[in-house]
Amino acid sequence: MESFDHGTKSFRPARRAAILTVLVFVVLTGLVFAFAPEAREADEASGALPDSAESTTVSAIQRTLPSSGVSPAIVVVSRDGGALGDDGRAAVTELAGDLGRFGIGGADLTPTFSDDGDVGLVAVPLEASTGSASVEDIRDAVSSLPDGLTAQVTGGPAFQADIENAFAGADVRLLVATALIVAVLLLVTYRSPWLWLVPLVVVAVGDRVASLAVATATQLFGYDVDGSTTGITSVLVFGAGTNYALLLIARYREELRRHEDRFVAMRAAWRQAAPAILASSGTVTLALLTLSFADTPSNRALGWSAAIGIVVAVVFGLVALPAAMVLFGRGLFWPFVPRLGQDDPARTGVWSRVGRAVVRRPRVFVAGSVALLLLLSLGAVGLQVGLTQNDRFRVTPESVVGQETLAEAFPAGFAEPTVVLTRPGDVADVAQRVDGVEGVSSVRAGATSYEWASLDVVLDSDRGSDRSADTVDRLRAALGEDALVGGPDAQDIDAAAAASHDRLLIIPLVLAIVMVILLVLLRSVVAAVVLALTVVATYVTAVGAGWFVFTHLFDFPALDLPVPLFAFIFLVALGVDYNIFLTTRAREEAARLPVAGAMTNALAVTGGVITSAGVVLAAVFAVLGVLPVVALTQIGVIVGIGVLLDTLVVRSLLVPALATMLGERFWWPSHPRRLDDHAEGTTPS
Repeated sequence: MESFDHGTKSFRPARRAAILTVLVFVVLTGLVFAFAPEAREADEASGALPDSAESTTVSAIQRTLPSSGVSPAIVVVSRDGGALGDDGRAAVTELAGDLGRFGIGGADLTPTFSDDGDVGLVAVPLEASTGSASVEDIRDAVSSLPDGLTAQVTGGPAFQADIENAFAGADVRLLVATALIVAVLLLVTYRSPWLWLVPLVVVAVGDRVASLAVATATQLFGYDVDGSTTGITSVLVFGAGTNYALLLIARYREELRRHEDRFVAMRAAWRQAAPAILASSGTVTLALLTLSFADTPSNRALGWSAAIGIVVAVVFGLVALPAAMVLFGRGLFWPFVPRLGQDDPARTGVWSRVGRAVVRRPRVFVAGSVALLLLLSLGAVGLQVGLTQNDRFRVTPESVVGQETLAEAFPAGFAEPTVVLTRPGDVADVAQRVDGVEGVSSVRAGATSYEWASLDVVLDSDRGSDRSADTVDRLRAALGEDALVGGPDAQDIDAAAAASHDRLLIIPLVLAIVMVILLVLLRSVVAAVVLALTVVATYVTAVGAGWFVFTHLFDFPALDLPVPLFAFIFLVALGVDYNIFLTTRAREEAARLPVAGAMTNALAVTGGVITSAGVVLAAVFAVLGVLPVVALTQIGVIVGIGVLLDTLVVRSLLVPALATMLGERFWWPSHPRRLDDHAEGTTPS
């Protein structure tokens, strides 16, 4: 590797400052690793429900009833291809006797059989707070049934256990997969045997610090996170951190061709790159913080956690990375070492040729780009939002299989009844009114306290179906203020209402933030409007293309509730990054060139790095697919498609073409050339 650049007065103090900065980051990182607490984990069932929802109130009251500490694991036994028969029923009865040892108090358990004799079930009462820990033991106990009999364990504790298993080791898998993808893409980008190590190590350490900072925040501010939140936050930190690193290093390499002293080159690169990086990270952070206004607790948790992650990523990218880079000489870039006075190959490279082609025929490229976006957006026809509990896993767990077996043999709502709460003195009247509601199969008395009495209401339709939702709505309308309606189907309805509220509130807020930041950064109303509209178009197109993929390749019945909002925030906030990187550089060039020339030069010098950044970000989001949760797969696919479209079509073709068509009006009302002339005290021609 080439030796350090000697011969300048600034070398020794600059090098000492760089070493000191790296040491400070090492010490602070060590302290974070040593003293950060464990994160508060969210309750999966309540994370999607706002505090004000009726079903949330029902859940809270249920926890005060005498049986609130009990949640049954349901063992469903069936015979392949037929009825249980006498021997099967005997086996289920014997199994019930054995499973009593897992229940609270070791009480004797009595099996229940379906009317047609095809299915038997045993409800094992477990502690509501810790019951999921016993599920694997129960599954081991039922695995030794006679040949021909099959048992599945379902119910609340089993669903919780399967969710925990889905995320078991997820942090390690996600980190390893993300790091490998980023390492490979950085190696391909830089074509250097060691340069890629510096940004990778800085970003990876930043990711770990961010995860521990989030854990600390959950304890300090009293919010909960789940595996989805930590996974998305990690992906954002890796993706955004790598993007910032790519932009800074590209500008540093450019300045090394102008300055002999690498410290001077880094200072120049930092001054040029930092405003765009800060604007980009500020846009993402503020967009994420709009989730603070969400009704849904899990949305708020993601907003706070991901915003913390972005702040950590930008601190590491703008402070730790420059210090680490200048510790080494130009040889860090070997074998493509930038030399003083060397021409910038990007000025005559492929992106320069693309830029010249676009500005020569802007209308053709606008028409072609818009046609492509419209074509892909047609995939959104028939889009559905809202998955049932059974549809939220890519690999069907045992609890879902058992639930499906149960639903085929017993009344549809038997395993997960709707809950109605009323005053003890009104039970008879409320039960009669409930029984008269269309869609109700049966009503039975539940737990009672001196203040509240519960009724378990079995519906005649499957959970998550339109009929079940209509039945819950009819129950609430029939009972009015005399009772509260909760339970699984009511929770689904309230979660959908909260998700709709969040979209209607937060999407306009995010757009307003993007517009304000673009106006402040570019000082151009026209440019800000054009860029905002292009990222919204990218989002619509990505959702359409993603929905086409989900229906034709994955066979997903719908998008999960948070997916449209999260995809919008990530695509608009992250997508505008690339437009910021392009147009801020174009604004620099526009001080001496017309808009066509400015866009051509900006595309030439930023095209390679932004394309690399987009590919990295798309690949990192695709890593969410290593987790067997449908929502994360959907977010990864939609954001990945959108980032690639934004990088390869919108930023590379559509924006330069639109700017060329608009001409100097693109910079209205604050043209950079006029500002430059004014600063020099001359009158523009």
